[in-house]
Amino acid sequence: MAIAGLAAASVALTGCLYSMIPEQKPSATSAPDTDGVAADLLPFYSQTLSWESCGGGFDCTEVTAPLDWENPGDGEITLAVVRHQATGTAQGSLLTNPGGPGASGYDLIKDSLSFAVGAELIENFDVIGFDPRGVGRSTAVTCYDAADMDDYLYAIPSAPRGSDDWEAELLERHRQFAEACDANSGGILPYITTVNAARDMDLIRGVLGDKKLNYLGYSYGTFLGATYAELYPERVGRLVLDGAIDPAVSGLEVGATQALGFESALRAYMQSCLDSGDCPFSGTVDEAMADLGALLASVDASPLKNGDGRMLGADSLMTGIIAALYSEDSWSYLTQALDETLQGDPSTAFLLADFYNGRENGVYTDNSSEAFRAYNCMDYPVEDDPAAEAASQAKIAEGAPTIAAYWDGPDSCSVWPYPPTGTRGEIHAEGSAPIVVVGTTNDPATPYEWSESLADQLDAGVLITRVGEGHTGYNKGNVCVDGAVEDYLVDGTVPEDGLRCEA
Repeated sequence: MAIAGLAAASVALTGCLYSMIPEQKPSATSAPDTDGVAADLLPFYSQTLSWESCGGGFDCTEVTAPLDWENPGDGEITLAVVRHQATGTAQGSLLTNPGGPGASGYDLIKDSLSFAVGAELIENFDVIGFDPRGVGRSTAVTCYDAADMDDYLYAIPSAPRGSDDWEAELLERHRQFAEACDANSGGILPYITTVNAARDMDLIRGVLGDKKLNYLGYSYGTFLGATYAELYPERVGRLVLDGAIDPAVSGLEVGATQALGFESALRAYMQSCLDSGDCPFSGTVDEAMADLGALLASVDASPLKNGDGRMLGADSLMTGIIAALYSEDSWSYLTQALDETLQGDPSTAFLLADFYNGRENGVYTDNSSEAFRAYNCMDYPVEDDPAAEAASQAKIAEGAPTIAAYWDGPDSCSVWPYPPTGTRGEIHAEGSAPIVVVGTTNDPATPYEWSESLADQLDAGVLITRVGEGHTGYNKGNVCVDGAVEDYLVDGTVPEDGLRCEA
């Protein structure tokens, strides 16, 4: 799933809201939970954490984990962990993950606590954020410096779109990127997998002293949480998986379904734009979508120069459009970006694309693009069936005509230096406690059908439906969703399966 084969469509959830943080309490400690831990893993599960204040009412630590869980004596990595202690009486820890793969769970909690979790959860849990292996402050995947990353993500191919030379040029870029990742990441690439990250999450649970895992995962974080439940069903406490990925869906199907999801969200945006009276397009939704297609084609043929010298081509414009479609709150920025682009000014379009790519003032503030590629190339089996590829392209062309031309491209993982170890298949988590899945009906990044499917697959799955727009459903102001999620996590009250929450 890629935007013109370069800027892969992330499912990262980020926030820029900051909460008022109470004074920090003395650091709480609990004895590690080592029940049932194999002898060769005891040194990891029995480690004592050293917490230090990291400002704003948070304390931070590092957890040492095996590089290779199958051979725990073959090396170590570190996992960066941040904690906000419960403002009331703590029921234990609540681990969180914001998605990606590659988004920083550490930053989500430390910078945007109230965006990630509601007040009820802040009161009742020690809220834990962590950077999974390969991400951010943990032992991280490292590929390019800022200049090379700019070239990789933003440079406009010299060959005509769709030509053999275009395919070859993009594939060579992917190859060079993969080689840089391998050279600069200290040998960790073969071990950057969701299975290993789920094992790391159990280690964090154990060293925190929790007998079972309480967890709130968004987007890709639902796959991480479901993988955990499959590995450790007996250790599942209260899990909420919001904006689900279907673990049984192939990479080709993921790409096609997301393309259709973003096209649907783009049409919903366009209707809202037309209704606002302040839209750069006019007419019906179909007419406006056709005009947007013409704008994309125009920028593709004649890129626009930004103030910093970068050129806005159709791929970067599409990246900016997709970034804004993650949240209805961003639609006004999309209107501004499209209006300015029509007038020859690409600055706001670049602002959106930069937000998506983790770029600020010429610097990349995270390694989300690098970690995203590393996880997906190890998690998804390589697909080289021409008939399946043709069918996927046809599905996108029919169901997402505005997006289609800028969605396809050579498979970046075909030149990854290590073969994938992941498999695609249903996750049942037989014997687990109830697991709550939240799906939003017009979620572009993780389409609603995936939440339905995951809830059906899980032996103890319970589905909550949020009727509305945007990516994920909890803590978005829907009282029905928020109440059901918090009643489950705080009190253990299992929602009615199929609960439908109107916008």
